[in-house]
Amino acid sequence: MDHILTYMTFIPIAGMLIVLCLPSAAHNLIRWTAAITTVPPLLLAIWLFVNFDRTQAGFQFVDHYQWIPSFNIEYFVGVDGISITMVLLTALLSFLCMFASWGIEKAVKGYFALFLLLDAAMMGVFVSLDFFLFYIFWELMLVPMYFLIGIWGGPRREYAAIKFFLYTLAGSVLMLLALLALYFSQTPHTFDMTKLMAAHATYSHNFQIILWIALFIGFAIKIPAFPFHTWLPDAHVEAPTAISVILAGVLLKM
Repeated sequence: MDHILTYMTFIPIAGMLIVLCLPSAAHNLIRWTAAITTVPPLLLAIWLFVNFDRTQAGFQFVDHYQWIPSFNIEYFVGVDGISITMVLLTALLSFLCMFASWGIEKAVKGYFALFLLLDAAMMGVFVSLDFFLFYIFWELMLVPMYFLIGIWGGPRREYAAIKFFLYTLAGSVLMLLALLALYFSQTPHTFDMTKLMAAHATYSHNFQIILWIALFIGFAIKIPAFPFHTWLPDAHVEAPTAISVILAGVLLKM
């Protein structure tokens, strides 16, 4: 179980690739393949939750490798006492929402492929301990959600999808600037969240305030908190049922 978080993150992507190889007309086969793909991450999430050592602080089930050494970027994942609950929630709701999507008849192959990509991106956000990896998953999550609302949503789906996309993109730009500021604040430069947390005493007060504002706006849009909340009613109303569940159950927790 050394790579359990990696398995949980990338099994849905493997399932997505399988779904893309299936005949477009084989709707039931596509549905069952996608649903079965969400079972291993759910079982692993339950195992993870049961075996998590609640007497220890810090991150557990860590997977840590060099990825892009020239920029000191790493593949670094792990969970703590907060993120493990989000991992279990993501795996459970992804599994349940597959069956809530059974009534989808329009472009079935595309819907379930995008849903599995969304599943992987959500899981990646909660387990990433490298800011570069975190940002990739954060942005990757935006793409399938945009299409899932914009193609399979209600009558005003295009408006809701574009509004969701623009709000989230604006927050992502501020977040990216904050992450780059953190990266260049350290010598050697690093995106490693654990090292950046350990170096918190080296940040000036003004630097912390600026970073906090940029990160707050990025996350406040995702919550969403006033006054960045106006995309949510449109997205919830227009999104398919399963995507509305994912919005409320997982995305707003990020």
